[in-house]
Amino acid sequence: MHSSWIPRGNYIESNRDDCTVSLIYAVHLKKSGYVFFEYQYVDNNIFFEFFIQNDQCQEMDTTTDKWVKLTDNGEWGSHSVMLKSGTNILYWRTTGILMGSKAVKPVLVKNITIEGVAYTSECFPCKPGTFSNKPGSFNCQVCPRNTYSEKGAKECIRCKDDSQFSEEGSSECTERPPCTTKDYFQIHTPCDEEGKTQIMYKWIEPKICREDLTDAIRLPPSGEKKDCPPCNPGFYNNGSSSCHPCPPGTFSDGTKECRPCPAGMEPALGFEYKWWNVLPGNMKTSCFNVGNSKCDGMNGWEVAGDHIQSGAGGSDNDYLILNLHIPGFKPPTSMTGATGSELGRITFVFETLCSADCVLYFMVDINRKSTNVVESWGGTKEKQAYTHIIFKNATFTFTWAFQKTNQGQDNRRFINDMVKIYSITATNAVDGVASSCRACALGSEQSGSSCVPCPPGHYIEKETNQCKECPPDTYLSIHQVYGKEACIPCGPGSKNNQDHSVCYSDCFFYHEKENQSLHYDFSNLSSVGSLMNGPSFTSKGTKYFHFFNISLCGHEGKKMAFCTNNITDFTVKEIVAGSDDYTNLVGAFVCQSTIIPSESKGFRAALSSQSIILADTFLGVTVETTLQNINIKEDMFPVPASQIPDVHFFYKSSTATTSCINGRSTAVKMRCNPTKSGAGVISVPSKCPAGTCDGCTFYFLWESAEACPLCTEHDFHEIEGACKRGFQETLYVWNEPKWCIKGISLPEKKLATCETVDFWLKVGAGVGAFTAVLLVALTCYFWKKNQKLEYKYSKLVMTTNSKECELPAADSCAIMEGEDNEEEVVYSNKQSLLGKLKSLATKEKEDHFESVQLKTSRSPNI
Repeated sequence: MHSSWIPRGNYIESNRDDCTVSLIYAVHLKKSGYVFFEYQYVDNNIFFEFFIQNDQCQEMDTTTDKWVKLTDNGEWGSHSVMLKSGTNILYWRTTGILMGSKAVKPVLVKNITIEGVAYTSECFPCKPGTFSNKPGSFNCQVCPRNTYSEKGAKECIRCKDDSQFSEEGSSECTERPPCTTKDYFQIHTPCDEEGKTQIMYKWIEPKICREDLTDAIRLPPSGEKKDCPPCNPGFYNNGSSSCHPCPPGTFSDGTKECRPCPAGMEPALGFEYKWWNVLPGNMKTSCFNVGNSKCDGMNGWEVAGDHIQSGAGGSDNDYLILNLHIPGFKPPTSMTGATGSELGRITFVFETLCSADCVLYFMVDINRKSTNVVESWGGTKEKQAYTHIIFKNATFTFTWAFQKTNQGQDNRRFINDMVKIYSITATNAVDGVASSCRACALGSEQSGSSCVPCPPGHYIEKETNQCKECPPDTYLSIHQVYGKEACIPCGPGSKNNQDHSVCYSDCFFYHEKENQSLHYDFSNLSSVGSLMNGPSFTSKGTKYFHFFNISLCGHEGKKMAFCTNNITDFTVKEIVAGSDDYTNLVGAFVCQSTIIPSESKGFRAALSSQSIILADTFLGVTVETTLQNINIKEDMFPVPASQIPDVHFFYKSSTATTSCINGRSTAVKMRCNPTKSGAGVISVPSKCPAGTCDGCTFYFLWESAEACPLCTEHDFHEIEGACKRGFQETLYVWNEPKWCIKGISLPEKKLATCETVDFWLKVGAGVGAFTAVLLVALTCYFWKKNQKLEYKYSKLVMTTNSKECELPAADSCAIMEGEDNEEEVVYSNKQSLLGKLKSLATKEKEDHFESVQLKTSRSPNI
């Protein structure tokens, strides 16, 4: 497919793919002037820039702000730039960035005007469908409907009869086709006094079909009466033909008369539209076509009893628009709006029935500044509900725009393609009505229905109807202020802010592990952490990156991560300091932008676009890998190098999207890594390079030394030094590797007195000498004792052998009178221990023998 700018009659249309296409016009000016053009630029998936170069292909200083601002859907913006004398080469350049299958909305340009041209080399004839009836005309005029013209026409020619027709700017007339069901629509009249409504049928204007042809259909008869649906909640029927809002302080379900709220109760203001007989007073509908005004004045939507549906339009590429205007939002009387808290919400139930590439847009305008797309749905969608939360008391206009196809065409082939909205509910609307009453806090007088606003973070106690502060670590629900159950507990590891409007982490976390307490302090990581991941490539090869900002903890729950589109002349600093209505800037706990590098498409600087919120609500912090249906799979990230548990921060987005009906979720795994100093390193799973595998749940791994627990006495050990000069040092060192930070400090080295080594050597030698002497003395004593026993035994043996048959006389072991104790020796042919000692002392020979004199105790006479 060849990408180019395509002429569409009275405007020119840019490409719809992700190619870079330029519309170029060169003009030579004799004097300075300017260029002016009108444009429509509604899709930030395509970059639109206008700049000027001289004949040396250098950009002129007048095109410093070359990025053209976005316009609202269906509205034309204008842009003008000064031109210098000489050659000026004008560039209208578009670059589509397609990250999915949905095509981008093209840029439309018309009415290009250049002032300062002194002359032209030739005059150009008017193109077909236009004319010029005066010489020297600056431009050609467009032929009206049911007329046509050829090239260079001076006037337009009417179609020959009623059997032919033509659109504006046509070069020929065509035959009118026979009428079909695609050429009419039905409406419901207001209810009459009998409670009846009539069904009326009307031709779609301008009518281009014929009823007089053979196969044409006729307009169905109008006037069939049906019972009117009941009034919407908060309205009542006082016997007239229309429904009226209940007076202030009263309520009604739509079927009964309005009644006042009882004492201690207040009306729950808002709007709930679920019956569609007539269009509500604060809603309007219209039809718009980007190329021309052929559907202006037509109703884009039609009421149909229990729903409101998109109409036929003039052609299939018309925008069918429905607007709801609400002047403001505020919390109930018994509550004061906490900063950043939810003030209200708008919810609608819808379905789409499509056979082509239809799209339903939901857009929001704040304080009538600019309308921006919040969400869109393409193709057929089953009946579902969508909720948008309001955080600011401002004037809002909500817009639903439906387009059957975005392909340029002028016919109606998809007449049955439509969107149906069954109900629209807005809570806490300033000028709303009440369908019910709710309890409120009574004043000091306790009389009537006087209600007093409760301070931020206070609920209404059921027994006394008095304000009472929510318990610690809870936040107050905006939808339920009655009873203690209105205080919703914060998630694990989180606490409430001062006004109990939100829960957040104060950057401190405590965990008990195997009888060991782990304390974490993430304060140094409370600044916004950033990650640029990629590159990735579109189907046409355009390189882009995913850029993430993460506001981990602290700041009293304020969302400090900002993502913005830099294709405007606003900067993030200016936006943050100024109005927070600028919707190109998003603030969240986690947000994402798409970055197009400068070298990718020839841009002078990198571009940031498609900023989205990934997380605006804090859920909790824990070491577990699962919290509120957010699961971190163990194989999502590499295995940690230590046994220090990872800490997980969990977040969610409160807004549902087309692909994420439950909103987006984010999990940040904090991992202790002493090698990553400072802010550390943030990464995404290798299997999910965009940070998500399904587009709804995002995973991040944040490795840093600041993610390690605080140091305790278990993280160091002592080393005792040698005793020197009577003193001994004890040192304290961290366990290696060190898996902790901050916390307690190492104790100072300890110095203690001690005895030197020489003293203990002397003591040891003395003790050894004493022990040796004692052993020698004991040896001598037991040796002499043993000699006596052997001598007694030898005498006994000798007596027995001398007289074998005689009993030996009784002998005494005691020493007889006159006997010498020294005569008692032991017979031995072995050298005794004492003898060995003597021989060693006198250095005698080894064959020395000891002579022993034997004596007997018997008398020599025997």
